[in-house]
Amino acid sequence: MIKQIFLAHPAAVDESYGAHLVFALRFSGGLLAASGAALVHALVPCLLEKTASRMVARLHAKTAGRGASSKM
Repeated sequence: MIKQIFLAHPAAVDESYGAHLVFALRFSGGLLAASGAALVHALVPCLLEKTASRMVARLHAKTAGRGASSKM
């Protein structure tokens, strides 16, 4: 049960639990920053017009294909 909860998904993307923790925390920080940029843009449309979109695209590029070899 513990293995399934904490280790199965990190292994599926070829990471240890610690490496996955660090990656996910950084990813979460990136999403938080993108959310903040989108909020500023929502309030003042002339500011940060493409910032959130660029940040989300960068985050997607980091995750696209992760663990793809494990799913085949």
